[in-house]
Amino acid sequence: MADTVPNSKSYFDLLADLKSRIRTAQVRAALAVNQELVLLYWGIGNEILTRQKQDGWGSKVIERLAQDLRLEFPDMQGLSPRNLKYMRAFAEAWPEEPIMQQLVAQLPWGHNVRLLDYVKNPKERLWYIQQAIQNGWSRNVLVLQIESGLYRRQGAAITNFQGTLPKPQSDLAQQLIKDPYNFDFLTLGSAARERELEKGLLGHLRQFLLELGTGFAFVGSQVPLEVGGEDFKLDLLFYHLKLRCYIIIDLKMTAFKPEYAGKMNFYLAAVDDLLRHPDDKTSIGLILCKANNRIIAEYALRGTATPIGVSEFKLIENLPEQLKGTLPTIEEIEAELTPPDLSDEHE
Repeated sequence: MADTVPNSKSYFDLLADLKSRIRTAQVRAALAVNQELVLLYWGIGNEILTRQKQDGWGSKVIERLAQDLRLEFPDMQGLSPRNLKYMRAFAEAWPEEPIMQQLVAQLPWGHNVRLLDYVKNPKERLWYIQQAIQNGWSRNVLVLQIESGLYRRQGAAITNFQGTLPKPQSDLAQQLIKDPYNFDFLTLGSAARERELEKGLLGHLRQFLLELGTGFAFVGSQVPLEVGGEDFKLDLLFYHLKLRCYIIIDLKMTAFKPEYAGKMNFYLAAVDDLLRHPDDKTSIGLILCKANNRIIAEYALRGTATPIGVSEFKLIENLPEQLKGTLPTIEEIEAELTPPDLSDEHE
């Protein structure tokens, strides 16, 4: 057999497979290291809490511990007094070790520190942990979602999903729709028109998809439909990977009006007939308005046979600094798995 360099499809398939296995193993190893570190920090914090209660030690013991631990482990990051206080707060926030091990320890330490800083309600904090794990949020995206009040907005839209969609799809669809939507990455004036809003959203598609949430795949804008020999266009068309259906978004730079529901009902019927694959679920409509009277929206959707949601969107004039570059690169994702050295950050 000739000793030649293989150049066949079989070889490149093998190479691709091995690369994938190595990357997967690297990620698993990094996650395992992160989990062990978080468990260590919880254990340290729990010991500090226990000893302070039993022996009546004050806060100065943390300064002493930080100094002595740094002498013993000079190359180890994260042993500053500030980080030891976070460890104590971390153990105090999660007194039940099974919950901490099964769920909380899946997040990098930097995520947990931000949650301690920004979220005080235990139920709300647990919700953000679940969402961060499920959606793979970076630390910056987690902070962004907390600051945008996602916990209060998620699932808050007026919809008729309970009467138009089967369970559990109706519950999932309801939880995916927010109210209001924050389009604070746009700088549109109060006199902007719908086409300008659409153009702005498409120009910031990454931020728009981040605000819509996980699972939304962009299909197109001004999507043409021919019905009865006449031409119609959909503002925005998405496909949702979890719901397995098309989602039509109609943009309105005015307050909600009842006739908007009738127009969306027409669009949904047309999309289901003309675009939907037999394996797809029933299409869903989302009307995004500048303002929304919830009582009017509830009346408008009552008795409507197609699934429709109505939400407001919010705009601000200036682009917040924290929104710039919110979607992480691969390098940034990998960096999230490395615990931050808080010794210089907080001292």
